[in-house]
Amino acid sequence: MNIIIIGCGKVGRTLAEELNEEDNNITVIDTDAAKVKTLTEMTDVMGIIGNGAMHSVQKEAGIEDADLLIAVTGSDELNLLCCLIAKKAGDCRTIARIKNPQYSNESEYFMDELGLAMVINTEYAAASEIARVLRFPSAIKIDTFANGKVELVKFRLPDESPIVGMSVKSMAMSLKCDVLVCTVERNNEAYIPNGDFVFAEKDVISIIASHKNANEFFKKIQYKANSVRDAIILGGDEISQYLCDILLKYGINITLIDKDIKRCNELSERWSDVTVICGHPSDKQVLLEEGLANTESFVCLENIDEENIFLSLYAKSINEDCKIITKINRIDFDAVISKLELDTIINPKSITADVILRYVRSMKNSMGSNVETLYNVIKGKVEAAEFLVKENSPVLGKPLMELKFKNDVLIAAIIRNKKVIIPRGQDVICAGDSVVIVSKILALHDISDVLA
Repeated sequence: MNIIIIGCGKVGRTLAEELNEEDNNITVIDTDAAKVKTLTEMTDVMGIIGNGAMHSVQKEAGIEDADLLIAVTGSDELNLLCCLIAKKAGDCRTIARIKNPQYSNESEYFMDELGLAMVINTEYAAASEIARVLRFPSAIKIDTFANGKVELVKFRLPDESPIVGMSVKSMAMSLKCDVLVCTVERNNEAYIPNGDFVFAEKDVISIIASHKNANEFFKKIQYKANSVRDAIILGGDEISQYLCDILLKYGINITLIDKDIKRCNELSERWSDVTVICGHPSDKQVLLEEGLANTESFVCLENIDEENIFLSLYAKSINEDCKIITKINRIDFDAVISKLELDTIINPKSITADVILRYVRSMKNSMGSNVETLYNVIKGKVEAAEFLVKENSPVLGKPLMELKFKNDVLIAAIIRNKKVIIPRGQDVICAGDSVVIVSKILALHDISDVLA
């Protein structure tokens, strides 16, 4: 596919790198010459210095032959204008990132009347992911397939977990839960485990199951499976506001702490059932007075990564049973941050990039691919992809045990007639099934790619 990306910030850079690896032709546009130069030197993409909202610049980038234009600059208005010009100049599909909540409320109009293929709100997407985790606090991360019928849940094993020292096979026999272990992360290594793999302390594990079966599994291993009852949220910007709106619908009690008196007054008027505290989020006395020692969840959404990390570690030292969520904007030091054993890390820009990447994969569906949904299970190491199996697929009709798969490939779930099947060797894939595959083979485009 021919793809133009306007904006070479963190989202644009991530998109350019990952889409380029999937054999797309990428051209990036930005007014910052240094950003364009850095990105073109790091990756095999074309770069143009200029204003992406100008027809002449888009024409130079090849808009007339483009399949998709993605506008991810820091300005909502500029992103929308870039997409409008692209629709007129090249009639390609367009995606705009927006941040202003007022524009978010108009997203349906933008798509229906202005012809945008997607409007992605970074802050709302991040808030939605945080809310999913708070409803299932044992998880580090939750991804869904088949319109929510299947969940891929990532969690960390505590030292005292009853399954530490057990093999995958013995755990399945002992717990009798219909779940499948997909991945294990240990010491910066990623594994797709077989039945003999033995769990160790602090392993980060991903399982796949229906929501009901995942709940049953976590109860049996003595993990908290019910939604948190209360939350302390640090920071009152857009992500926090979206998050409060969502959590109030779930009946979760919220205390929000922000240092800006004007913002606090506005938020107090907006919600009668949110406790808004004006104070510095890093003030230990304020945190303790507002119930840090007893709260069930603590969400750090300040704008400084270091402050969020520091406060998260402090909260864990005060209340080790608390579910802690930490927003981190920089992705450069994720290998170092992972060693801090923070509960759940939220990177809004990575979430945005992942949503757009899934859309691009689905576009390729009409060009011969059949990827329906895609998630990074372990960034850069393991992906989970959902495929819609077609009539002529070579995987049809044979028991899974008779098919020859490439190494590091796992058939994780089959969805047939709205029923979730956690597959065993004798199960057969049928036309029309949705199949979830977990694999170290990145950028799969067709289910046949997993066959040896």
